[in-house]
Amino acid sequence: MTQDSQSTPVKSSGNRLFDALGLDFPLGENQPGLVRFIVATVVAVVASLAACAALAQLGVILFPSTKGYEHYGFGDYGKLTIIGVTLASLAWPVVTLLSTQARRLYFWLAVIVTLVGFAPDAWILYKGQPAGGVFILVLMHIALALITLPALVFIAPQRATRRRG
Repeated sequence: MTQDSQSTPVKSSGNRLFDALGLDFPLGENQPGLVRFIVATVVAVVASLAACAALAQLGVILFPSTKGYEHYGFGDYGKLTIIGVTLASLAWPVVTLLSTQARRLYFWLAVIVTLVGFAPDAWILYKGQPAGGVFILVLMHIALALITLPALVFIAPQRATRRRG
């Protein structure tokens, strides 16, 4: 049995998959506070946009042939970043509905979503987009995960389980 610093020990459900994922279904007892959740989401979106802008600039410096590259335009990465980070942020309170140890599950979901997010990059590379430009797009995906996950779990932490009795 595992224990999160913010909760009581999780009892085994007898289901290996549920136990491995930390699914114990507290269903609302551990939700992050609404104000902190909104602040965390705004921080994640703004910091992610800033990181993508910086990476787009770095891409042009490292790979001068990508100057004017369509995917480096704010209109291109900006809307995708806002949508992706907002969806990732909305997943945090959902995960806290499912587990008293939501950080672990959220981390693995972030890893999986980030890896799946590489598929469009691989596709455009296959279709002939410049490798340097695609490399920067991959770095953007990684940056979003490295910004969004800590913003949510530290700014809007899961509430501790209340002891009954």
